[in-house]
Amino acid sequence: MPKPRELHDKYFLQAKAEGYAARSAYKLKQIQERYRVLRPGDTVLDLGCAPGSWMQVASEIIGPHGVIVGIDLLPVNIKLPANVRAIQGDAFKVTPRELLQLTHRSKGWSDGLFSVVLSDMAPNTAGIGDDLRSVTLCRRVLEIAEKALAPGGRLVMKVLEGELYPDLMREALGVFDFARGYRPDATREVSREIFAVCMRFRGSRPEVPVDAAKATAAPAGWADLPPAKVPPHKRVLVEKDPRRQPSRKFKPLAKGTPEPEAKEPKRRPFKRKSGPPSKGSA
Repeated sequence: MPKPRELHDKYFLQAKAEGYAARSAYKLKQIQERYRVLRPGDTVLDLGCAPGSWMQVASEIIGPHGVIVGIDLLPVNIKLPANVRAIQGDAFKVTPRELLQLTHRSKGWSDGLFSVVLSDMAPNTAGIGDDLRSVTLCRRVLEIAEKALAPGGRLVMKVLEGELYPDLMREALGVFDFARGYRPDATREVSREIFAVCMRFRGSRPEVPVDAAKATAAPAGWADLPPAKVPPHKRVLVEKDPRRQPSRKFKPLAKGTPEPEAKEPKRRPFKRKSGPPSKGSA
């Protein structure tokens, strides 16, 4: 039997005692202790920033010379430090350049880009397919990070472990030198959430031109192969695979055609093995 969810655990009580908006503050603290994703003077974008605990922790780390911009569909109702700006809105409908203008660093700062992107966003859970919705959300976060991060930037995003989690990490490795999942101790035992920590952003993926996309289309005959029965390493074109050619069918003789003579099959002559006679032979 899994343990029931404990609402007022030690991290909840510690957050109340230390003035943090939520217990999730200690998740970011433990990620920072392990990977040092935040550094003094960073420009940070916090996606899904409400209730504000991650911005509180990040503000302590980056110091007065750093800047944080947070955006969430819900309002942030806590008093924020001077180097933090939170707005209410949809992160997928605002460009990173518009968010960066709120930091007053759009000129002469890493070509107008962020050094860190944080995402504690999660989809509305329904009990079935939550991990799939979470990966879809993280892929959109990855798209924002590709446009918002400066070269060498860092990304932390929450995802629910499931079938597509390895695919998400492979996609992150396509634009980062390092991508690894980490589960902080502050995560509840009953939760499937894990944090993808990505370091050293290399740059956004090049867009595939239309002509190149047509050139890489599947050749004729590929769709005819049964994908459930043919392993990927044995897939060949139907037209070129002699094993999949239709078998020859019997054709009846036309009227008036004499039937061929039946030939007796050739038989091999029996050869007795030479050797000494057996004991029972006369």
